[in-house]
Amino acid sequence: MIVRRHRLPVRLWHWTNAIAVFVLLMSGLMIFNAHPRLYWGHYGANPDPAWLEIYATRSTGVLRVGDLRVETTGVLGRWSDPGGVSRALAFPHWATIPSTYNLALARRWHIAFAWVLAVAGSLYLVWAAASRHAAALLPTRRELAPGHVWQDIKAHALLRFPRGEAALRYNVLQKLAYGGVVFILLPAIVLSGLGMSPAIDAAWPWVVDLFGGRQSARSVHFISAALILAFIAVHLLMVLLAGPVNGIISMITGRYRIREETP
Repeated sequence: MIVRRHRLPVRLWHWTNAIAVFVLLMSGLMIFNAHPRLYWGHYGANPDPAWLEIYATRSTGVLRVGDLRVETTGVLGRWSDPGGVSRALAFPHWATIPSTYNLALARRWHIAFAWVLAVAGSLYLVWAAASRHAAALLPTRRELAPGHVWQDIKAHALLRFPRGEAALRYNVLQKLAYGGVVFILLPAIVLSGLGMSPAIDAAWPWVVDLFGGRQSARSVHFISAALILAFIAVHLLMVLLAGPVNGIISMITGRYRIREETP
């Protein structure tokens, strides 16, 4: 049976968001290449202790998080470009926009699509609140009961996806994931991005103080981006396992084919 699943504003926001987030992630990695170190507080430069850094020795690439050091040669820190030339940059050419080192151009891409993300997200939140769609992303007290959450975790682990009418509703894990991204990670990444701006620091210093300093805002920005990337990876995996054709068509046309529940 074919039913209507995703309304037009949801579909428009989904695809606009998908494009904007990927451009922002890739241009952000190029910006990070200019100084691949993260700090907490107001200040941070090469002599200061960083809680995360990606660097290269003469022959290897290294990722360090606190006291943990991992050799990442070929992926992070030191890698070879398509011509076979060894490069000492944090992230490789295939993960960045632009693919060759250009901080100024990366910033232009990043700021342009940050506006796309912020404007589209703001419009979506206004619509979601007015249409009560936002309530569908928030779990109820009953759904948050440990037993209910555990049953959902087991169902996902065993790849037992809902059928019938249940397939049209978000389960508790989806609500926690989608709600976390919409109401926590996206606002955090926008606010922390503003907190790194000297103009915002001068006009609205409370934004910087909210994070405890510009370097803390930069760290929160990076962590939020990493969590969004992890969400995208899990989301794409679930789409593939649940049926990619049906899922993608429903997000384009709004029509979804539900499988009848077996007796």
